[in-house]
Amino acid sequence: MSPDKIIVAIASILGVGFTYWFFLGKKEKEVQVSDAVDIIVDGGYTPEAISIAKGKTTKLNFIRRDPTACLEEVVLGDFKIRRQLPLNQKVTIELTPQRSGEFTYSCGMGMYHGKIIVTE
Repeated sequence: MSPDKIIVAIASILGVGFTYWFFLGKKEKEVQVSDAVDIIVDGGYTPEAISIAKGKTTKLNFIRRDPTACLEEVVLGDFKIRRQLPLNQKVTIELTPQRSGEFTYSCGMGMYHGKIIVTE
């Protein structure tokens, strides 16, 4: 095998490894929430995943700091909630989940996602 083919093979392996790490290797940090949580909207949602109790009312305080048009709105499809998020203002959404499981929410265009994990 010639040196240029070896270099290409090594670069390909590194490229595959980087792609796997970047897209699939990220671990979401789940935050346990009892009554309320501030979710910062800035290039996504922080925290990305929250855990709340089934049947208990929890306040999700969305604070948008990113002027991107995509993040002007948050959609909690499983809860049939859609809200506008004015820049630098707190928008509170109260949830009282009636079933356990994992539920996603997203921006209005579906490009950014967060997760709500409802536990027993």
